[in-house]
Amino acid sequence: MDAAEFTCQTLPSMRPQLRIAMVTETYPPEVNGVAMTLGRLVNGLQVRNHQVQLIRPRQHADDQPQPTATLSEHLQRGIALPRYDGLKMGLPAKAALTRLWTKQRPDVVQIATEGPLGWSALAAANKLRLPVASDFHTNFHSYSSHYGFGLLRRAIVAYLRKFHNKAAVTLVPTEGIRRELLGYGYENIEIIGRGVDTKLFHPGRRDPALRARWGMSENDTVALYVGRLAAEKNLALVFRAFDAMRETHPASRLVLVGDGPERASWQSRRPDAIFCGTQIGETLAAHYASADVFLFPSLTETWGNVTIEAMASGLAVVAYDCAAAEEVIRHGENGLKAPPEDEAAFIAQAVALAPATALQRRLGTAAAVRAAQLSWDAIIDSFEQVLLRLAQPQPAPDEQLDWSSAARTG
Repeated sequence: MDAAEFTCQTLPSMRPQLRIAMVTETYPPEVNGVAMTLGRLVNGLQVRNHQVQLIRPRQHADDQPQPTATLSEHLQRGIALPRYDGLKMGLPAKAALTRLWTKQRPDVVQIATEGPLGWSALAAANKLRLPVASDFHTNFHSYSSHYGFGLLRRAIVAYLRKFHNKAAVTLVPTEGIRRELLGYGYENIEIIGRGVDTKLFHPGRRDPALRARWGMSENDTVALYVGRLAAEKNLALVFRAFDAMRETHPASRLVLVGDGPERASWQSRRPDAIFCGTQIGETLAAHYASADVFLFPSLTETWGNVTIEAMASGLAVVAYDCAAAEEVIRHGENGLKAPPEDEAAFIAQAVALAPATALQRRLGTAAAVRAAQLSWDAIIDSFEQVLLRLAQPQPAPDEQLDWSSAARTG
């Protein structure tokens, strides 16, 4: 074997084993994109023999740590998030985290959310001179206009910039988000994408019996939305686009999967739509694959896991040209895109698909092929390399190596 080929990938046991503290407001079994992504990352780090110390709010009174050989959990106090049922925000805990990390010092701290718990973790890590990586998962400055505090947008932008610039690196999922944050004055931004579980989400999950329960035959068009039923998701445009589709192709039906503060209102106003509530696992995968067209007009996503889950399931996706769609959809080849905020263009793309079964199939087939390239293994490898770099900075050329401080090996 050539010396250049003799790497840590050749011998997994040679990969340095890290102690990683991960701080987050949300984690499985909570159902949202951030929780799903973090669950994948934590599992991948454990497979690679790293020790993960998970710090999160206690979401329910009976919530208990679930430790394993490579995972320890530390539950902190939290308070309910307004208008976000089932999710709590962590309260400040700098003193507790300082004590914990003094006793059990991690090699690197990963902060996934920017609330009071995340700020406490940042302050404690900086005090103890621990390297910190932060994640930018949620466009809180974009959410502000949807939740009655649009006047605070500038202050929110300033807070988030200050928060992330105190970390050694901020990880974002797309080049578009990187450009946006650089424009706001963020520093040290790197791109770590997102993957999709193609063993779970694939066209073979299509279920004729489920379509029959929806009252749809194989040649009818099922338009699907999956996600939180909330103001920031631009649901009004989902319904307007579907109504235009139905005018062109009356044999169309709208199915919505998910829950949220706007569900009751929309369900009372739109009895013609099918509201399925929250679905998970194979049942969720069947709902995706049993549809034909995926409508996703959100403008507040940093990524949008549902976009690539729909693609992996073989759906023709209509989305704005931002977030995941900007990265992975080639317009007219594996999906359809509209310029951000151009509602007429979004509706026109949806209408083009309504009666066109052959076009739906062609785009959906190509979408599944593209999604199959989005391997979680590759994403986790990139994430791991960032953490290794922060935990084990390279010495300056003129420094003498101190072999006694070399990283432990697993």
